[in-house]
Amino acid sequence: MDREAYSYLLGIYLGDGHIARQPNGVYRLEIACADAWPGLIDAAADAVSAVMSGARIGRRQRPGCTLVGAYSKHWPCWFPQHGPGRKHERKIALAGWQREIVDECTEEFVRGLIHSDGCRTINRIRRRFKSGDRWYEYPRYNFTNVSVDIQRLFTDALDRLGVAWTQMNAKNISVARREAVARLDEFVGAKY
Repeated sequence: MDREAYSYLLGIYLGDGHIARQPNGVYRLEIACADAWPGLIDAAADAVSAVMSGARIGRRQRPGCTLVGAYSKHWPCWFPQHGPGRKHERKIALAGWQREIVDECTEEFVRGLIHSDGCRTINRIRRRFKSGDRWYEYPRYNFTNVSVDIQRLFTDALDRLGVAWTQMNAKNISVARREAVARLDEFVGAKY
């Protein structure tokens, strides 16, 4: 197995993926990718293909997004986080073998999480002075997920990478320090 591809796929699965059981007992993994980022659609398809080699990768168009997926009886084995209900309504924890992969390929895992539920933006702040207003701009990454467990997986990975972060509110995490943003820029890259 391509461990880097799996780590990336695990990240995007936790953000924008789901597994559905079909009537014939086969499962379909689907990753929802915004049409605004065609390169992300290709990256998701490449990751699915690398993890489940030989599987036919499908793309289904939906309003504003493309669902990238493949059929296999083995998806629940690859993603034991699969279960009934929404991810934020159930416990999400990595199996021991997944933890080993994520520890080894932490950058790919963070990249997948940010590509699914994050963004890199320019934060603009207006400062008022007696001489007039001035604007201050700086880049930052935001990660948004309702699941506290997925947030913890993200922040634990950032900690392992030495990337400073702050909890903005109940569902948002920010990476804004100059050196932390530069570190993420090294491997996350822009959505394309």
